[in-house]
Amino acid sequence: MAGKYKHFETSVIHEGYDAKDMLDSLTTPLFQTSTFTFETAEQGERRFAGDEAGFIYSRLGNPTVSVLEERIAALENGERGLAFGSGMAAVSAVLVALTKAHDHIVCSSGLYGCTFGLLAMMEEKYHITHDFSGMESTEKLRAIIKPETACIYVETPINPTMKLIDLEMVANVAKEFNVPVVVDNTFSSPYLQRPLDLGCDVVIHSATKYIGGHGDVVAGLAVGKKEFLDSVQMTTQKDIGGIISPFDAWLLIRGLKTLPIRLDRHCDNAEKIFVKLRNHPKVANVYYPDDEAHPDYLIREKQMKRGGGVISFEINGTKQDAQALLNALSFLKIAVSLGDAETLIEHPATMTHAVIPETSRLKMGITDQLIRLSVGLEAWEDIWHDLEQALDKM
Repeated sequence: MAGKYKHFETSVIHEGYDAKDMLDSLTTPLFQTSTFTFETAEQGERRFAGDEAGFIYSRLGNPTVSVLEERIAALENGERGLAFGSGMAAVSAVLVALTKAHDHIVCSSGLYGCTFGLLAMMEEKYHITHDFSGMESTEKLRAIIKPETACIYVETPINPTMKLIDLEMVANVAKEFNVPVVVDNTFSSPYLQRPLDLGCDVVIHSATKYIGGHGDVVAGLAVGKKEFLDSVQMTTQKDIGGIISPFDAWLLIRGLKTLPIRLDRHCDNAEKIFVKLRNHPKVANVYYPDDEAHPDYLIREKQMKRGGGVISFEINGTKQDAQALLNALSFLKIAVSLGDAETLIEHPATMTHAVIPETSRLKMGITDQLIRLSVGLEAWEDIWHDLEQALDKM
């Protein structure tokens, strides 16, 4: 849907909410209720039949949640938004809605560990197969699409290798085969990248990360065509039940208001830390999309506003050296999320991507030496001082 406001920075604060509808409350009210009353039995019948608009039960819709859904739809330039209890609830609901037994999914050559685990479960239980593709060219992508391919699932930047996928190219190929494209946009948020504008069909977020931004909520979001997300809401979301609580939706509405300010600071800090890491003798490789030497830098320029707040780097050493580095940190936090005000650091091979078999993990580029750094909002000099002293001790 087209938002009311011309600029992103205004939309994140005002879109989807009119104080006049809520007793002139400046802040979106929290409707902490499980159910809603009907004036008459006939009204209840009309609402359940879909003949009258209105709220029924918070698993099916809630006024606080609706503000969040309208706002994220406007920010992603989509027709409809849908909120979930976690990022994986959004991923699973969308993939279940798009597939049936014996279908096939084409995936980018690197996925979040739990997404990998979901795909493995779908293959084991429902014979929904999947193949990985680097998606480096139209020819390679065309070659891997099958008659039973139900969708293309893309992470970009890929977690945690920071490889980028040309979304416009993928969308153009997908249209040749009438296959929808689903994009996990968690690492960028709509402030840095809008996949729907590039021709993709569904955008997913772990809203736990940059959307919330404060490490105090677990949630997911999906944005796309109204017809598709209406069907997701009334089938996989309603019946499987991966809904968001009104309070968590309220937290995300609050977090969204500062998204542009926060992300600019994340990017500012990451750009400085990247340069420092690149020049440190104990660092073998640094992966950051805003690096002009990054193999996908032209894609970054084409579809991302900035490089984001996540850096991955490989050390000169072993798995034990990587763990020793993490253990030597003073105030930087060892944790597996990202996008928080605090700088977070983790070891993907043994943490976020531990579920992936070693052979597959190494093919994705996730080595024992790889470390993922979510650069926070602290003074960049303090972030670097802590990293540097830990590297020096390694």
